[in-house]
Amino acid sequence: MADSQIEHDKNIEIWKMKKLIKALESARGNGTSMISLIIPPGDQISRITKMLAEEYGTASNIKSRVNRQSVLGAITSAQQRLKLYNKVPPNGLVLYTGTIITDDGKEKKVTFDFAPFKPINASLYLCDNKFHTEPLGELLESDEKFGFIVMDGNGTLFGTLSGNTREVLHKFTVDLPKKHGRGGQSALRFARLRMEKRHNYVRKAAELATQFFINPATSQPNVAGLILAGSADFKTELSQSDMFDPRLQAKILNVADVSYGGENGFNQAIELSAEILSNVKFIQEKKLIGKFFEEISQDTGKYVFGVDDTIKALEMGAVETLIVWENLDINRYVLKNSVNSEIVVKHLNKEQESNHSNFKDAATSAELEVQDKMPLLEWFANEYRNFGCALEFVTNKSQEGSQFCRGFGGIGGVLRYQLDMRDFDEPSDEGETFGDSD
Repeated sequence: MADSQIEHDKNIEIWKMKKLIKALESARGNGTSMISLIIPPGDQISRITKMLAEEYGTASNIKSRVNRQSVLGAITSAQQRLKLYNKVPPNGLVLYTGTIITDDGKEKKVTFDFAPFKPINASLYLCDNKFHTEPLGELLESDEKFGFIVMDGNGTLFGTLSGNTREVLHKFTVDLPKKHGRGGQSALRFARLRMEKRHNYVRKAAELATQFFINPATSQPNVAGLILAGSADFKTELSQSDMFDPRLQAKILNVADVSYGGENGFNQAIELSAEILSNVKFIQEKKLIGKFFEEISQDTGKYVFGVDDTIKALEMGAVETLIVWENLDINRYVLKNSVNSEIVVKHLNKEQESNHSNFKDAATSAELEVQDKMPLLEWFANEYRNFGCALEFVTNKSQEGSQFCRGFGGIGGVLRYQLDMRDFDEPSDEGETFGDSD
């Protein structure tokens, strides 16, 4: 359970990073008033402070008064923000600051500073009319670990691949008798001995696979997927064997034919499986939405969709897995009734926001004052733990994802127990937020 919680948390950090990159990339400044500063782990705050002081001195000589002031202002903001840190956080430090032009043409000072969710191996200082986010993109690249078992008649290799890093965990050789024995041996006895040695070889490979790819603390696989490769039929024999751990069997992504064994076979297996490995996230998404559709087709009552029903089920603690489209464009409004001070929560898409009646009480026509407004996705990312559910962001790139977004409004959940949402219907002026939000 702990492993899946870490995985969910990481997915949410990745979503937050994507959202931040999008906001940073769209920001534009007037002149070179925007500073991008990335400090890798192990660097010193004092060195950066000294460098900024030198930059301040250089910028003081800029001839254009407007440009000079905006650059000096950005450097001062960076210096002030760095004072909040005694040392560089373990994963490094990212700082963006400067004056941007808002949609309505006004100037606005902004500062973003954060420690990334995994180490950032880049060092950057740039003063420009835009923020430079290229190094942040590298944080989004998958660091999932995949296991490889390369098995042929000469021996077996166990390895892992994470990003571009491959590692050989263990390899052993085996001396198996060939198909035909020498003279003086009973053919039946020779065949029996040969089968016995093959059986023992597969058993050893299966035992070592459990040793290397199952985490003893959690009793769960320590790899996101498993590739079996080899030049003979041993790999197929292993994958179908009763001796092969069923927890690992469930993780097999591909059984590949390679021309070699050992490290050459390992390299070849990586090349042959590249496309499958890059699609793992895609496969996981299809499986997740597939489970949601299965609950609907079997009419189990253990599903919910649409904003209002999903939030009702969340508040009841009934949602096991909350599934949301990563680009869902719905805002959560906290509104206050100007007459009786009652607090009302509404979830509105762009079209509903333009309808002013949504900001009035349906019964009394009293004005509703906006107390708070935030994207619903952000609210989910902050609050999902309080509802005891897992939060999964999905795309609309797969056929299933597209169907989920278009047919179910891009929001739904798999429930812990059967629930008929019609039993909880109340007369409402909010209206369901449905349909295509492309």
